[in-house]
Amino acid sequence: MTTISGSRILITGAASGFGKLMALQMAQKGGQLILWDINKEGLDVVKKEIKVQGNDVVTMICNLRNREEINECASKVLETGSIDILVNNAGIVSGKSFLDLTPDQIESTFEINTLAHFWTVQAFLPEMIKQNKGHVVTIASSAGLVGTSKLVDYCSSKFAAVGFDEALRAELRGMKSKVRTSVICPFVANTGMFEGVRRRFFLLPVLKPEKVARKTIKVIEKNRRRLLIPKFVYTSYICRLFPVWLFDWIGDTLGVNKTMEGFVGRN
Repeated sequence: MTTISGSRILITGAASGFGKLMALQMAQKGGQLILWDINKEGLDVVKKEIKVQGNDVVTMICNLRNREEINECASKVLETGSIDILVNNAGIVSGKSFLDLTPDQIESTFEINTLAHFWTVQAFLPEMIKQNKGHVVTIASSAGLVGTSKLVDYCSSKFAAVGFDEALRAELRGMKSKVRTSVICPFVANTGMFEGVRRRFFLLPVLKPEKVARKTIKVIEKNRRRLLIPKFVYTSYICRLFPVWLFDWIGDTLGVNKTMEGFVGRN
C-alpha cells in the first residue's frame, strides 16, 4: 500500500484539470504537496485553496518543455528531501489534423506529454531506488491505446507514455525494487483541455474529472498497476486481436474516430 498521508508528492501540471483536483484531494488526505506548472496564476489559486484546508504546499514555476529547467527545479526539491510519489500529469492537446500541425506544436506535445516524464523520473527515481520505496504515476490516456483522427500527435505521445510505464515497470521488476508504477488511461474528461468534445457512444461518456482524480488516488493507494476508465476501454485489448479492418470498423461504429468533432480546447 502507498500512504498519501505524510508522503511528499510532486504533481506536474497542477494548476488546472486533473493535477489541481489530485492536489486538493491528496492535501485533504495529509499529503505534502509540491506542485509544478508554468501557469503562476493557476498555481496561486491552488495554493490558496490548499492553505485554506490548513495544509502546507510548495509551488514552483516550471516549463516542462525545458529539460534544464526541469533539472533545476528537481534539484531544488531534492535539497529538502526525496519524493515519495511522483505524478507526471502535465499534458497538452492541439486537436488539429495531421497536416495542419506545425513543427512547434508537434515538438511541444512530445516535450510535455512524453519527454518530461523521462527527465522527472531520471531526477527523482535514483533516490527512490536508494530508499527502496516510492511510486511513479503516469497520467496517459485511452488515446494511448487506440489511435484517433485529429489526435495524431497526442495519441503518439500517449502511446509513448504507456510504453514508458510498461518498460519502466519491467526494469524495476528486474531489479527487484519496491518502487511502484501506475499508468492511468482515462477517456476524454471535461477538464477544459477537451472542451467541445461530446459523447459519441453511451459506453464512452465524457468523464467527470473529480471521479478520475478520486479513482487515480485509490489506484496509487492500492499499488494497482493500471487504471482504464471507463471499464469499456478494456475492450480495446480484445479488439487488438481482430483483423485490422474489423478493428477499424468497430472504432468507426462506436464513433471513436469522431471523438474530436466539436473540439474547442482550453484557451
